[in-house]
Amino acid sequence: MEIVSPLLGLIFLSAMGQNGIIPELPSNPEALARIQGLKPNEAALIGKASLLGDFNETARKFEMHKTGPRGRDFTIKMVWAPERKRVLFCGANHGVPHRLNDVWEFDLGALTWVMLYAPDNPRDYLGLGKDFSDVEFKDGVLITRRGGPAVIAHTWWGLAYDPVRRQMLFMNTWVTDMKKAVQQLGGDPEQLDPGPPLWAFTPQKAEWKMLATKRPFPRPIFGGWLEFIPELNGALWHANNWQERASWLYDAKSNSWKKLTGKNELDSFEKNAAEPEQVGYYDPKRKLLIAHRHKATSHYDPRSNSWKKVIDASKDSTEVPYGHDAFSPMYHDPSTGRGILVEFKTNTLWSYDPDQIRWKKLSPVGDKMPEGNKRLAYFDPEHKVFVILHDTTVWAYRLDQK
Repeated sequence: MEIVSPLLGLIFLSAMGQNGIIPELPSNPEALARIQGLKPNEAALIGKASLLGDFNETARKFEMHKTGPRGRDFTIKMVWAPERKRVLFCGANHGVPHRLNDVWEFDLGALTWVMLYAPDNPRDYLGLGKDFSDVEFKDGVLITRRGGPAVIAHTWWGLAYDPVRRQMLFMNTWVTDMKKAVQQLGGDPEQLDPGPPLWAFTPQKAEWKMLATKRPFPRPIFGGWLEFIPELNGALWHANNWQERASWLYDAKSNSWKKLTGKNELDSFEKNAAEPEQVGYYDPKRKLLIAHRHKATSHYDPRSNSWKKVIDASKDSTEVPYGHDAFSPMYHDPSTGRGILVEFKTNTLWSYDPDQIRWKKLSPVGDKMPEGNKRLAYFDPEHKVFVILHDTTVWAYRLDQK
Protein backbone atom coordinates (compact mmCIF):
# COMPACT_ATOMS: atom_id res chain seq x y z
CA MET A 1 0.00 0.00 0.00
CA GLU A 2 1.33 3.40 -0.94
CA ILE A 3 0.18 6.25 1.28
CA VAL A 4 0.97 9.91 0.64
CA SER A 5 0.92 10.65 4.38
CA PRO A 6 2.76 8.11 6.64
CA LEU A 7 0.51 9.04 9.59
CA LEU A 8 -2.63 8.41 7.56
CA GLY A 9 -1.15 5.14 6.39
CA LEU A 10 -0.87 3.88 9.96
CA ILE A 11 -4.46 4.96 10.65
CA PHE A 12 -5.72 3.24 7.49
CA LEU A 13 -3.98 -0.02 8.38
CA SER A 14 -5.00 0.01 12.04
CA ALA A 15 -8.63 0.73 11.20
CA MET A 16 -9.02 -2.34 9.03
CA GLY A 17 -9.78 -4.59 11.99
CA GLN A 18 -11.87 -2.18 14.01
CA ASN A 19 -15.57 -1.46 14.19
CA GLY A 20 -16.83 1.85 12.89
CA ILE A 21 -16.07 3.71 9.71
CA ILE A 22 -13.17 2.42 7.63
CA PRO A 23 -10.81 4.13 7.30
CA GLU A 24 -10.90 6.22 10.45
CA LEU A 25 -9.48 9.69 9.93
CA PRO A 26 -8.16 12.26 12.42
CA SER A 27 -9.74 15.71 12.48
CA ASN A 28 -7.72 18.62 11.12
CA PRO A 29 -7.87 21.32 13.83
CA GLU A 30 -6.78 24.17 11.55
CA ALA A 31 -9.34 23.27 8.90
CA LEU A 32 -12.10 22.92 11.49
CA ALA A 33 -11.27 26.33 12.95
CA ARG A 34 -11.54 27.97 9.53
CA ILE A 35 -14.83 26.21 8.77
CA GLN A 36 -16.38 26.98 12.15
CA GLY A 37 -15.26 30.60 11.90
CA LEU A 38 -17.16 31.23 8.65
CA LYS A 39 -19.87 33.86 8.96
CA PRO A 40 -23.04 33.91 6.81
CA ASN A 41 -22.24 34.74 3.17
CA GLU A 42 -18.52 34.30 3.83
CA ALA A 43 -16.10 32.05 1.94
CA ALA A 44 -12.59 30.88 2.79
CA LEU A 45 -9.81 28.72 1.48
CA ILE A 46 -9.70 25.91 4.03
CA GLY A 47 -6.37 24.38 3.03
CA LYS A 48 -4.77 21.62 1.01
CA ALA A 49 -6.23 18.13 1.35
CA SER A 50 -4.12 15.09 2.20
CA LEU A 51 -4.38 12.01 -0.01
CA LEU A 52 -4.82 8.49 1.27
CA GLY A 53 -5.16 5.18 -0.54
CA ASP A 54 -3.63 2.19 -2.22
CA PHE A 55 -2.39 4.05 -5.31
CA ASN A 56 -1.75 1.35 -7.88
CA GLU A 57 0.13 1.74 -11.15
CA THR A 58 -2.89 3.08 -13.02
CA ALA A 59 -3.66 5.69 -10.35
CA ARG A 60 -0.02 6.79 -10.28
CA LYS A 61 0.15 6.99 -14.08
CA PHE A 62 -2.49 9.72 -14.01
CA GLU A 63 -0.95 11.37 -10.90
CA MET A 64 -4.01 10.85 -8.75
CA HIS A 65 -1.70 10.36 -5.77
CA LYS A 66 -0.94 14.07 -6.24
CA THR A 67 -4.26 15.56 -7.38
CA GLY A 68 -7.06 13.33 -6.13
CA PRO A 69 -9.82 12.33 -8.58
CA ARG A 70 -10.55 15.77 -10.17
CA GLY A 71 -13.77 16.71 -11.99
CA ARG A 72 -14.43 14.55 -15.05
CA ASP A 73 -16.44 16.32 -17.75
CA PHE A 74 -20.06 15.10 -17.39
CA THR A 75 -19.05 13.44 -14.12
CA ILE A 76 -19.22 16.00 -11.32
CA LYS A 77 -22.03 14.80 -9.03
CA MET A 78 -21.02 13.87 -5.49
CA VAL A 79 -23.29 12.06 -3.00
CA TRP A 80 -23.38 12.40 0.78
CA ALA A 81 -23.07 9.30 2.98
CA PRO A 82 -24.68 10.37 6.28
CA GLU A 83 -23.33 7.55 8.47
CA ARG A 84 -19.80 8.23 7.21
CA LYS A 85 -20.18 12.03 7.27
CA ARG A 86 -18.24 12.08 3.99
CA VAL A 87 -19.05 12.63 0.34
CA LEU A 88 -18.52 9.99 -2.37
CA PHE A 89 -17.39 10.35 -5.99
CA CYS A 90 -16.92 8.07 -9.01
CA GLY A 91 -17.37 8.01 -12.77
CA ALA A 92 -15.48 8.47 -16.01
CA ASN A 93 -14.08 11.29 -18.10
CA HIS A 94 -15.23 11.73 -21.69
CA GLY A 95 -12.03 9.97 -22.68
CA VAL A 96 -9.14 12.29 -21.85
CA PRO A 97 -6.95 11.66 -19.96
CA HIS A 98 -8.54 8.38 -18.83
CA ARG A 99 -11.70 6.30 -18.27
CA LEU A 100 -11.46 4.69 -14.85
CA ASN A 101 -13.74 2.87 -12.39
CA ASP A 102 -12.07 4.19 -9.22
CA VAL A 103 -14.11 5.40 -6.21
CA TRP A 104 -13.23 8.19 -3.78
CA GLU A 105 -14.57 9.89 -0.69
CA PHE A 106 -13.75 13.27 0.83
CA ASP A 107 -13.79 14.14 4.53
CA LEU A 108 -13.91 17.90 5.10
CA GLY A 109 -13.24 17.78 8.84
CA ALA A 110 -10.14 15.66 8.22
CA LEU A 111 -9.28 17.62 5.06
CA THR A 112 -8.59 14.31 3.32
CA TRP A 113 -9.29 12.58 0.01
CA VAL A 114 -9.48 8.78 0.33
CA MET A 115 -9.31 6.48 -2.68
CA LEU A 116 -11.59 3.62 -1.61
CA TYR A 117 -11.28 1.59 -4.80
CA ALA A 118 -8.15 1.82 -6.92
CA PRO A 119 -8.85 1.81 -10.67
CA ASP A 120 -8.77 -1.29 -12.79
CA ASN A 121 -7.16 -1.01 -16.24
CA PRO A 122 -8.06 2.09 -18.28
CA ARG A 123 -10.85 1.79 -20.86
CA ASP A 124 -11.15 3.64 -24.14
CA TYR A 125 -14.15 5.60 -25.42
CA LEU A 126 -15.93 2.77 -27.25
CA GLY A 127 -14.47 -0.41 -25.85
CA LEU A 128 -12.53 -2.23 -23.16
CA GLY A 129 -9.20 -0.52 -23.84
CA LYS A 130 -5.81 -1.76 -24.92
CA ASP A 131 -5.41 -4.15 -22.02
CA PHE A 132 -8.60 -5.99 -21.09
CA SER A 133 -6.84 -8.89 -19.38
CA ASP A 134 -8.58 -7.86 -16.16
CA VAL A 135 -12.08 -8.29 -17.66
CA GLU A 136 -14.34 -11.34 -17.69
CA PHE A 137 -17.88 -12.02 -18.86
CA LYS A 138 -19.72 -13.47 -15.88
CA ASP A 139 -23.44 -14.05 -15.31
CA GLY A 140 -24.30 -11.82 -18.25
CA VAL A 141 -22.16 -8.92 -17.03
CA LEU A 142 -18.84 -7.47 -18.13
CA ILE A 143 -16.95 -7.29 -14.85
CA THR A 144 -13.34 -6.94 -13.74
CA ARG A 145 -11.64 -9.68 -11.77
CA ARG A 146 -11.72 -7.40 -8.72
CA GLY A 147 -15.50 -7.07 -9.08
CA GLY A 148 -15.71 -3.59 -10.62
CA PRO A 149 -17.65 -2.48 -13.70
CA ALA A 150 -15.63 -3.24 -16.83
CA VAL A 151 -17.60 -0.56 -18.70
CA ILE A 152 -17.57 2.79 -16.91
CA ALA A 153 -19.79 5.75 -17.81
CA HIS A 154 -20.28 9.39 -16.99
CA THR A 155 -22.45 9.74 -13.93
CA TRP A 156 -24.36 12.71 -15.36
CA TRP A 157 -26.84 13.14 -12.47
CA GLY A 158 -27.37 9.37 -12.28
CA LEU A 159 -25.61 8.87 -8.94
CA ALA A 160 -27.35 8.43 -5.59
CA TYR A 161 -26.80 7.13 -2.06
CA ASP A 162 -29.04 4.63 -0.28
CA PRO A 163 -28.67 5.44 3.46
CA VAL A 164 -30.62 2.34 4.47
CA ARG A 165 -28.29 -0.14 2.78
CA ARG A 166 -25.35 2.24 2.92
CA GLN A 167 -24.55 1.92 -0.76
CA MET A 168 -23.81 4.34 -3.55
CA LEU A 169 -26.00 3.63 -6.60
CA PHE A 170 -24.83 4.39 -10.14
CA MET A 171 -26.80 4.05 -13.38
CA ASN A 172 -23.74 3.13 -15.40
CA THR A 173 -24.87 3.50 -19.00
CA TRP A 174 -22.38 4.09 -21.81
CA VAL A 175 -21.83 3.85 -25.59
CA THR A 176 -19.64 0.72 -25.50
CA ASP A 177 -20.69 -1.97 -27.98
CA MET A 178 -21.38 -4.62 -25.36
CA LYS A 179 -21.87 -7.48 -27.81
CA LYS A 180 -18.55 -6.76 -29.49
CA ALA A 181 -16.84 -6.60 -26.10
CA VAL A 182 -18.30 -9.97 -25.10
CA GLN A 183 -17.09 -11.49 -28.37
CA GLN A 184 -13.59 -10.15 -27.62
CA LEU A 185 -13.65 -12.26 -24.48
CA GLY A 186 -14.92 -15.34 -26.30
CA GLY A 187 -18.37 -15.13 -24.75
CA ASP A 188 -21.87 -15.40 -26.17
CA PRO A 189 -23.40 -11.92 -26.72
CA GLU A 190 -26.88 -13.40 -26.45
CA GLN A 191 -26.18 -14.05 -22.77
CA LEU A 192 -25.80 -10.34 -21.98
CA ASP A 193 -28.04 -9.16 -19.17
CA PRO A 194 -30.77 -7.09 -20.87
CA GLY A 195 -31.55 -4.86 -17.88
CA PRO A 196 -30.30 -1.42 -16.90
CA PRO A 197 -26.66 -1.33 -15.69
CA LEU A 198 -27.38 -0.29 -12.11
CA TRP A 199 -24.29 -0.74 -9.96
CA ALA A 200 -23.88 -0.43 -6.20
CA PHE A 201 -20.72 0.44 -4.31
CA THR A 202 -20.44 -0.29 -0.59
CA PRO A 203 -17.86 2.13 0.84
CA GLN A 204 -17.36 0.25 4.09
CA LYS A 205 -16.28 -2.86 2.18
CA ALA A 206 -14.88 -0.99 -0.85
CA GLU A 207 -16.85 -3.35 -3.13
CA TRP A 208 -18.70 -2.93 -6.42
CA LYS A 209 -21.73 -5.04 -7.30
CA MET A 210 -23.98 -5.16 -10.37
CA LEU A 211 -27.68 -5.09 -9.42
CA ALA A 212 -29.20 -7.16 -12.20
CA THR A 213 -33.01 -6.98 -12.29
CA LYS A 214 -35.83 -8.71 -14.11
CA ARG A 215 -38.49 -7.02 -16.25
CA PRO A 216 -40.09 -4.57 -16.07
CA PHE A 217 -37.27 -2.06 -15.96
CA PRO A 218 -36.45 1.41 -17.36
CA ARG A 219 -34.29 2.41 -20.26
CA PRO A 220 -30.91 3.68 -19.04
CA ILE A 221 -30.77 6.86 -21.11
CA PHE A 222 -27.82 9.26 -21.12
CA GLY A 223 -28.21 12.24 -18.82
CA GLY A 224 -30.92 10.75 -16.61
CA TRP A 225 -31.34 11.32 -12.90
CA LEU A 226 -31.05 8.88 -10.00
CA GLU A 227 -32.05 10.10 -6.51
CA PHE A 228 -32.94 8.24 -3.31
CA ILE A 229 -36.30 9.32 -1.88
CA PRO A 230 -36.94 8.15 1.71
CA GLU A 231 -40.72 8.54 1.45
CA LEU A 232 -40.74 6.10 -1.46
CA ASN A 233 -38.25 3.74 0.18
CA GLY A 234 -36.18 3.60 -2.96
CA ALA A 235 -34.22 5.34 -5.67
CA LEU A 236 -36.06 7.28 -8.35
CA TRP A 237 -34.75 7.00 -11.93
CA HIS A 238 -36.03 9.86 -14.06
CA ALA A 239 -35.91 10.30 -17.83
CA ASN A 240 -37.73 12.71 -20.14
CA ASN A 241 -36.68 12.47 -23.77
CA TRP A 242 -37.66 10.54 -26.89
CA GLN A 243 -36.14 7.33 -25.51
CA GLU A 244 -38.08 7.28 -22.26
CA ARG A 245 -40.63 9.59 -20.64
CA ALA A 246 -41.16 8.20 -17.16
CA SER A 247 -40.12 8.08 -13.54
CA TRP A 248 -39.26 4.64 -12.19
CA LEU A 249 -38.64 3.47 -8.63
CA TYR A 250 -35.95 0.97 -7.71
CA ASP A 251 -36.81 -1.10 -4.62
CA ALA A 252 -33.60 -2.55 -3.19
CA LYS A 253 -35.46 -4.93 -0.87
CA SER A 254 -37.11 -6.78 -3.74
CA ASN A 255 -34.42 -5.80 -6.28
CA SER A 256 -37.11 -4.69 -8.71
CA TRP A 257 -38.37 -1.67 -10.65
CA LYS A 258 -41.80 -0.07 -10.69
CA LYS A 259 -42.94 2.43 -13.30
CA LEU A 260 -44.57 5.45 -11.67
CA THR A 261 -45.70 7.29 -14.80
CA GLY A 262 -48.93 6.17 -16.47
CA LYS A 263 -49.86 6.56 -20.14
CA ASN A 264 -52.51 9.18 -19.35
CA GLU A 265 -49.87 11.35 -17.70
CA LEU A 266 -47.41 11.52 -20.61
CA ASP A 267 -48.46 14.91 -22.01
CA SER A 268 -48.16 16.65 -18.65
CA PHE A 269 -44.97 14.75 -17.88
CA GLU A 270 -43.30 15.81 -21.13
CA LYS A 271 -44.17 19.49 -20.57
CA ASN A 272 -43.35 19.72 -16.88
CA ALA A 273 -40.66 17.18 -16.01
CA ALA A 274 -36.98 18.03 -16.24
CA GLU A 275 -35.21 16.99 -19.43
CA PRO A 276 -31.86 15.10 -19.50
CA GLU A 277 -28.66 16.67 -18.18
CA GLN A 278 -30.61 18.27 -15.35
CA VAL A 279 -29.19 18.91 -11.89
CA GLY A 280 -31.11 18.91 -8.63
CA TYR A 281 -31.73 17.45 -5.20
CA TYR A 282 -34.36 16.02 -2.86
CA ASP A 283 -35.73 18.28 -0.11
CA PRO A 284 -36.88 15.98 2.73
CA LYS A 285 -38.60 18.78 4.67
CA ARG A 286 -40.80 19.92 1.77
CA LYS A 287 -40.86 16.41 0.32
CA LEU A 288 -40.01 17.72 -3.14
CA LEU A 289 -37.56 16.71 -5.81
CA ILE A 290 -36.22 19.97 -7.23
CA ALA A 291 -34.69 19.98 -10.70
CA HIS A 292 -33.00 22.68 -12.76
CA ARG A 293 -32.12 22.29 -16.42
CA HIS A 294 -30.83 25.15 -18.58
CA LYS A 295 -33.16 28.01 -17.54
CA ALA A 296 -36.08 25.91 -16.30
CA THR A 297 -36.90 24.73 -12.77
CA SER A 298 -39.30 21.88 -11.99
CA HIS A 299 -40.69 20.29 -8.83
CA TYR A 300 -41.67 16.66 -8.38
CA ASP A 301 -44.02 15.71 -5.55
CA PRO A 302 -43.69 11.99 -4.76
CA ARG A 303 -46.93 12.06 -2.73
CA SER A 304 -49.00 13.00 -5.77
CA ASN A 305 -46.50 11.52 -8.24
CA SER A 306 -46.61 14.71 -10.30
CA TRP A 307 -44.19 17.13 -11.96
CA LYS A 308 -44.70 20.88 -12.28
CA LYS A 309 -42.50 23.31 -14.18
CA VAL A 310 -42.38 26.37 -11.93
CA ILE A 311 -39.84 28.51 -13.83
CA ASP A 312 -39.31 28.63 -17.59
CA ALA A 313 -37.08 31.63 -18.29
CA SER A 314 -35.73 32.73 -21.64
CA LYS A 315 -32.28 31.50 -22.62
CA ASP A 316 -30.77 34.98 -22.15
CA SER A 317 -32.37 35.60 -18.74
CA THR A 318 -30.02 37.00 -16.08
CA GLU A 319 -32.47 36.18 -13.27
CA VAL A 320 -31.93 32.43 -13.47
CA PRO A 321 -28.67 30.39 -13.60
CA TYR A 322 -27.82 27.87 -16.29
CA GLY A 323 -28.36 24.32 -15.07
CA HIS A 324 -26.32 21.51 -16.60
CA ASP A 325 -24.78 18.35 -15.18
CA ALA A 326 -21.36 19.12 -16.70
CA PHE A 327 -21.08 22.78 -15.71
CA SER A 328 -23.29 23.70 -12.77
CA PRO A 329 -23.77 21.22 -9.91
CA MET A 330 -26.67 21.85 -7.52
CA TYR A 331 -27.27 20.58 -3.99
CA HIS A 332 -29.56 20.99 -1.00
CA ASP A 333 -28.60 23.11 2.01
CA PRO A 334 -30.75 21.68 4.86
CA SER A 335 -29.56 24.37 7.27
CA THR A 336 -31.26 27.11 5.20
CA GLY A 337 -33.83 25.02 3.32
CA ARG A 338 -32.55 26.28 -0.01
CA GLY A 339 -30.75 24.90 -2.99
CA ILE A 340 -27.29 26.11 -3.93
CA LEU A 341 -25.80 25.98 -7.42
CA VAL A 342 -22.43 27.02 -8.80
CA GLU A 343 -21.98 27.96 -12.45
CA PHE A 344 -18.44 26.81 -13.11
CA LYS A 345 -18.37 28.66 -16.44
CA THR A 346 -18.98 32.03 -14.77
CA ASN A 347 -17.69 31.24 -11.25
CA THR A 348 -21.04 32.39 -9.89
CA LEU A 349 -23.01 31.08 -6.91
CA TRP A 350 -26.82 31.03 -6.82
CA SER A 351 -29.38 30.01 -4.22
CA TYR A 352 -32.89 28.74 -4.86
CA ASP A 353 -35.87 29.32 -2.56
CA PRO A 354 -38.51 26.62 -3.27
CA ASP A 355 -41.16 28.45 -1.24
CA GLN A 356 -40.79 31.74 -3.10
CA ILE A 357 -39.85 29.90 -6.32
CA ARG A 358 -37.05 32.34 -6.83
CA TRP A 359 -33.36 32.30 -7.74
CA LYS A 360 -30.86 34.70 -6.18
CA LYS A 361 -27.34 35.46 -7.37
CA LEU A 362 -24.91 35.42 -4.45
CA SER A 363 -21.97 37.73 -3.75
CA PRO A 364 -19.77 36.00 -1.16
CA VAL A 365 -17.25 37.96 0.89
CA GLY A 366 -13.83 36.53 1.71
CA ASP A 367 -11.59 34.33 -0.42
CA LYS A 368 -12.36 33.87 -4.11
CA MET A 369 -13.38 30.40 -5.20
CA PRO A 370 -10.64 28.38 -6.93
CA GLU A 371 -10.82 28.35 -10.72
CA GLY A 372 -10.18 25.62 -13.27
CA ASN A 373 -12.00 23.16 -15.52
CA LYS A 374 -11.59 20.09 -13.29
CA ARG A 375 -13.47 21.23 -10.20
CA LEU A 376 -15.95 19.37 -8.02
CA ALA A 377 -18.54 20.71 -5.58
CA TYR A 378 -20.93 19.45 -2.92
CA PHE A 379 -22.82 20.57 0.18
CA ASP A 380 -21.51 19.30 3.52
CA PRO A 381 -24.44 18.89 5.98
CA GLU A 382 -22.08 18.06 8.84
CA HIS A 383 -20.33 21.43 8.66
CA LYS A 384 -23.16 23.36 6.95
CA VAL A 385 -21.03 24.72 4.12
CA PHE A 386 -20.90 24.52 0.33
CA VAL A 387 -17.54 23.12 -0.77
CA ILE A 388 -15.58 23.49 -4.01
CA LEU A 389 -12.63 21.18 -4.61
CA HIS A 390 -9.91 21.97 -7.11
CA ASP A 391 -7.50 19.04 -6.89
CA THR A 392 -6.32 19.28 -3.27
CA THR A 393 -7.38 22.92 -2.80
CA VAL A 394 -10.49 23.17 -0.60
CA TRP A 395 -12.80 26.20 -0.49
CA ALA A 396 -15.96 26.54 1.61
CA TYR A 397 -18.88 28.96 1.71
CA ARG A 398 -21.61 29.42 4.30
CA LEU A 399 -24.98 30.47 2.90
CA ASP A 400 -26.81 33.27 4.70
CA GLN A 401 -29.94 32.13 6.55
CA LYS A 402 -31.86 35.20 5.32
